[in-house]
Order: sequence, then structure tokens, then C-alpha cells
Amino acid sequence: MEPMKNDILCVLADEKKLEEICDRLAQQITEDYRDSGRELIFVIVLKGSVFFAADLVRRVPLPCGLEFMKLSSYGSGTATSGFIQVHLDLKRDINGADVVVIEDIIDSGRTLKKLMCLLTDRGAHSVRCCTLLDKPERRQVDMNADYVGMEIPDAFVVGYGLDYDEKYRNLPYVGILKPTVYQK
Repeated sequence: MEPMKNDILCVLADEKKLEEICDRLAQQITEDYRDSGRELIFVIVLKGSVFFAADLVRRVPLPCGLEFMKLSSYGSGTATSGFIQVHLDLKRDINGADVVVIEDIIDSGRTLKKLMCLLTDRGAHSVRCCTLLDKPERRQVDMNADYVGMEIPDAFVVGYGLDYDEKYRNLPYVGILKPTVYQK
């Protein structure tokens, strides 16, 4: 981890903070869906949300299903391209289910807005979003998460699943990547 650690400007959320976030969000989700009587499905947005989703879902003591979707809007850069692609779609019918989308970060909001509309159009009873990180300063569309781990400044962050060019995902914390790393 040492070579990657040298590329981090500062840590925004250490392992303890991430555990506290997962505990808090799991408690909120559990309270909201405890008595719904409907199927609860977590839609995990790949790849960045995997670490967060695994830690979060294990803390929700309710029967639930897991689905995965892979969308992209960044490519290998640090700014959204504005073009959103669905690379992996759901394998089950979500009609009538309560759906919670698990995201790693909300930046422009474009990807999430498209995904939420898509899931609603497929007949979900409800669609909510749980995000680890929120960058409201960067929002380009009207989109807010129902469950937010923490708001962060307008900086490029990596770790705990988030990457830059497929690197840094395995850091056990979320940190700001030094601009010199991606401005080469």
C-alpha cells in the first residue's frame, strides 16, 4: 500500500469513519423497510460500490436480494463525459419491489438520475438511493440521495472501491488523490 499511500493528499474517511457510516445507513434502511411487506432488492452499481455495498448490506437484518449493474460515464478520465453506458443489466424482474440503489459517489447526478428513472420505469414500487459519498457542488441535474454517508468537497477521491484508472480501489480508506497523479 505504500506506493499508493504516497499519492494521497489527505484521508477524508478512515476505516473507523467508514464503519460508522455503514452502521448509521444500515440502521436507517432497516427502519424504513422493516414493515414494508415487499421484496427488498439492493442494486449495487459496479465497480466502485462493491466494498461499501458488502459492508452495508451485511448490517441490514432484513430479507433482501442483490442485483448488480455496471454503468459508466467517466472512462479513464477524472470528469464525467456526459455519455452514460449500461454495461451490465439486472437479471431479475423488480416489478413491485422496493429497490435501494447503492452508489459509491454522486457527482454530476446524471448517471444516478438515468438509473433511477430506468428502475422506476421497470415497475419498482419504490426506488431510493444510498450513496457513500456526495459532492453536491458538482451536481448538474436535480438529484439527491435518500441516504448519504458523507458530503465531500469537490476533489478527486479514491479508495474503498473508488478508483483512478482502475487503481487505488483497494485502499481501506477514502482519500483525496494528489492532482499531480492525474494531471500528468
